Amino acid sequence: MIVDLRSDTVTQPTSGMLDAMLSAHVGDDVFGEDATVNMLESMTADLFGMEAALYCPTGTMSNQIAIKVHTQPGDEVICDQTAHVYQYEGGGMAFNAGVQPRLLAGNRGRITAEQVALAINPDDVHKAHTSLVCLENTSNRGGGSCYDIQDIQHIRTVCDNNNLSLHLDGARLFNAIVARNESPKQYGALFHSISVCLNKGLGCPIGSILIGNQAFIKKARRIRKVFGGGMRQAGYMAACGVYALKNNIIGLQQDHENAKEIASNLIKTTFTEGILPVETNIIIFEIAQPYQAAQIAAALKEKNILAIPISPTHVRMVLHLGITSEMVAYVIDTILNLQV
Repeated sequence: MIVDLRSDTVTQPTSGMLDAMLSAHVGDDVFGEDATVNMLESMTADLFGMEAALYCPTGTMSNQIAIKVHTQPGDEVICDQTAHVYQYEGGGMAFNAGVQPRLLAGNRGRITAEQVALAINPDDVHKAHTSLVCLENTSNRGGGSCYDIQDIQHIRTVCDNNNLSLHLDGARLFNAIVARNESPKQYGALFHSISVCLNKGLGCPIGSILIGNQAFIKKARRIRKVFGGGMRQAGYMAACGVYALKNNIIGLQQDHENAKEIASNLIKTTFTEGILPVETNIIIFEIAQPYQAAQIAAALKEKNILAIPISPTHVRMVLHLGITSEMVAYVIDTILNLQV
């Protein structure tokens, strides 16, 4: 048995998802003729109370499309210093949109309205034009931390008062929605655009949905084509998204409970110095001296438990639908008896 806790992107399609793929009605999506893609886009837009949506191959592409639509070359984008759009998208905002980031030191990946207001550049020819704020919910590097919805409302007010767009990298947004007992429509009312990844907590092989108003999505569709994201019979993959939205959201709560159970035992070990608060499905724990993160990850790998050392002193584990209760019990027994 291998317990893969490296990411929630390692999941395999369930039998129900595979059946949905096999029975999908497809066409040429670039011509707008794939019925299953159209269904997924309409279904997601309705779920969030927004006008339209666009199916993309990856979350990175959907984020990068949004940034390009919302900005002009030479603009500045406000985000947290640990944000995925800055840390993990290959410098895409500079390469694809010709914009630069304004990095803020948030609290576990979450920034405040006050920080945003102070980071907006004045109308000065020496300064880049601030045009966009990007939030990430949940925050990957923040250990799956969630925004308070009221804090997002305050940020939206700052954006409205300063003519800024507000984009949400919601790669794990449904984890936040489940953890905070919120609704997608609350988020649809606050953001100009939202990216939701289908292949993380929702367990699809590929895919991300970009949501916004009709004018935004019309521009986004053109940019997707430019980026090479125009797919043909994409309905076979889109069917996974339809299935996941209907069946896999409810299981996220179990992922959160499993993460909390493992974390409560990790803190008992001699090699754990501390753990970021576990709100959703991500565990980031700090390694006590004289141990090192790579050393602990290697010791776990010898026991067939895969985790990622994300820094010299921190290890990350991510729970997902591929992790059973038996696997959780095995992980707990292993970490409590791990010899390093």
